[in-house]
Amino acid sequence: MRLHEKGVYLVDGSILVEDTPEAAVVLKSKTGEEVTREQAKTQTIAYHILKAHNTSGNMDQLQIKFDKLTSHDITFVGIIQTARASGLEKFPIPYVLTNCHNSLCAVGGTINEDDHMFGLSCAKRYGGIYVPPHQAVIHQFAREMLAGGGKMILGSDSHTRYGALGTMAMGEGGPELVKQLLNQTYDINMPEIVGVYLTGSPQMGVGPQDVAIAIIKEVFANGFVKNKVMEFTGPGVENLSVDFRIGIDVMTTETTCLSSIWQTDDKVKEFYDIHGRKEEYAELNPGKVAYYDGMIELDLSTVKPMIAMPFHPSNAYTIEELNANLMDILEDCEKKAQVSFNGAVNLNLREKVRNGRLYVDQGIIAGCAGGGFENICDAADILDGASIGADEFTLSVYPASMPVYMELVRNGAAAKIMASGGIMKTAFCGPCFGAGDTPANNGFSIRHSTRNFPNREGSKVQSGQIASVALMDARSIAATAASKGYLTPATDLDVTFTNPAYYFDKTIYDNRVFDSHGVADPAVEIKMGPNIKDWPVMSPLTDHLLLKVVSEIHDPVTTTDELIPSGETSSYRSNPLGLAEFTLSRKDPAYVGRAKEVQKAEIAREQGGQPYDALPELKDVVDVILKQFPDANEKNTGIGSTIFAVKPGDGSAREQAASCQKVLGGWANIAHEYATKRYRSNLINWGMLPFLIPEGELPFANGDYLFIPEIRRAVMDKAADISVYVIKNQTLKEFHMTLGEMTDDEREIILKGCLINYNRK
Repeated sequence: MRLHEKGVYLVDGSILVEDTPEAAVVLKSKTGEEVTREQAKTQTIAYHILKAHNTSGNMDQLQIKFDKLTSHDITFVGIIQTARASGLEKFPIPYVLTNCHNSLCAVGGTINEDDHMFGLSCAKRYGGIYVPPHQAVIHQFAREMLAGGGKMILGSDSHTRYGALGTMAMGEGGPELVKQLLNQTYDINMPEIVGVYLTGSPQMGVGPQDVAIAIIKEVFANGFVKNKVMEFTGPGVENLSVDFRIGIDVMTTETTCLSSIWQTDDKVKEFYDIHGRKEEYAELNPGKVAYYDGMIELDLSTVKPMIAMPFHPSNAYTIEELNANLMDILEDCEKKAQVSFNGAVNLNLREKVRNGRLYVDQGIIAGCAGGGFENICDAADILDGASIGADEFTLSVYPASMPVYMELVRNGAAAKIMASGGIMKTAFCGPCFGAGDTPANNGFSIRHSTRNFPNREGSKVQSGQIASVALMDARSIAATAASKGYLTPATDLDVTFTNPAYYFDKTIYDNRVFDSHGVADPAVEIKMGPNIKDWPVMSPLTDHLLLKVVSEIHDPVTTTDELIPSGETSSYRSNPLGLAEFTLSRKDPAYVGRAKEVQKAEIAREQGGQPYDALPELKDVVDVILKQFPDANEKNTGIGSTIFAVKPGDGSAREQAASCQKVLGGWANIAHEYATKRYRSNLINWGMLPFLIPEGELPFANGDYLFIPEIRRAVMDKAADISVYVIKNQTLKEFHMTLGEMTDDEREIILKGCLINYNRK
């Protein structure tokens, strides 16, 4: 793999010309024409799609309107509740509500099923589409029923990626979907476009997850594609099936890119034909000369079976490399666990080594990444006539939709897996975020799913339990299962893959999916279970702010899972106050208590009382402030909390990573850098200031108070530099922060306190 950090021209889809001083001469010799960089920038697939959806008239500052929206049952309740509070009367574009995250309804089941009934009633009232639990995971349904060539889809899940089908899709926090429901726009500067130029063909036994992990390994840490669009081109594309392309595409989220798009061909056309939607196909290719801001060159034939070790998809090795350096790599993972969990528990991976081989406890093939038809068929061929054994190792397979499951039953693949000892389960995203197949303490699971962050498999450090996940492709997971749990790359086996044809049976959806066909029925009463709560009232930004730092995180990257855990919290996603109790519970269990103490003072202030009575320590702090800022008082100075993290927001798009802090009285985050655009957008949409301080600087500590005078004026005036004072030793010590670039609408949202206030009628 080669990364071109400078710009690259792609000529006729097959010739790469680096952007050097000699490029103009080279381009003219190959095309016979003068070609400028600005002209070539308009010739990418991404540019054409963005232009078609931009309403601003300015391709430098985009205001995008999407064709369709999609959400699942961890996010759609909050989104619709927010939109309802802002005057929603009808879904203006197709909006699909899937139920693939809170699907399990055993303990606390009425809470989850109440969310489902809320979704069904809203689909009827506002004119949407409702997909019942276990029918399809969100992204598979979108591939089968929503995607279209040249279209754009916005989803409230970070893995909203349908680029392989010619659809530019983006995963964002719920408030960005609220804006679309209210006929507002998705506002971004024109993103950079990075080409991914593929050549060659994958080796037998290498699957899409292997290619995806190899790419993530090269581009995550260096931010090569962060907040950019990845555009896949080159002669290698035609050597990949559509399922294979989809498997790579969905994992582009883990590179931190904004979106993805692929050139399309007859194989994509056939995909749409199979799904009865041939009219949605569009041939997409770059123009004669297209300019990319960077380029990734990858010869697919060089990719070997990969494994992403705990605790990130970029912590990757070839399986061959892992087996050759087994004890050293396992020890390194154990050390990372000590740092990540602050020494609270001990992860012991080296005890998994038996007779010089790594024994794993569990294999999972699931969800939007692993549950595709070809992945499972290939796994079934590997397991045909094999046994997974009667020891600790278990294997679970979750097809991504009921139509996929039906075809696996019809062609015998499901029977092969079950005969080997594997378990076939229904369409469910749980294994990806800790709500299904949680391993035993110190268990080690290999999964063809999307993420392997700390505790994402469902273990609880606060209860003394730890397990871990490595990401692998379905083929090597099946090879490991056939080896009875001993880690084995699929390329080590001599297998004949049957490659059965896929037949899509739409009658399953016809019989179970509710589709309003865009017709709203205002007479339908929304079903509100007792756990579904409205958002609490949120105050506008005050003239000045007094913030207490209540958590300080120095990990290189902080994931949204660490900000608000997945898994056991899912049943509270519709209850803002209930869910907020879990904020930072795995990373900083004292956070909630500290934040609530500060919030008491703000509540007293808003009610016209004396903040000191609620939080006595404020008296000395305020006395120091008044010496230099005598006009500050309880009427013009908001009191709240903030956290510092080096680089927060990697991972999930779910808005609760920000809204839970807001519900607990948070006014801001402070960071050296934000890991993703979507997390920063979530902060802004919930009225939280996304402060930045230079890398290496940290003039305050956990427990310190920060006074920010004239912050409201600074936001209004678009101030580039903001003066902040840390109160220490009865003195004010000044330092400076910035807010980064914000649109006028984003500033107005901050000033009004949140998106709900901004839109409230």
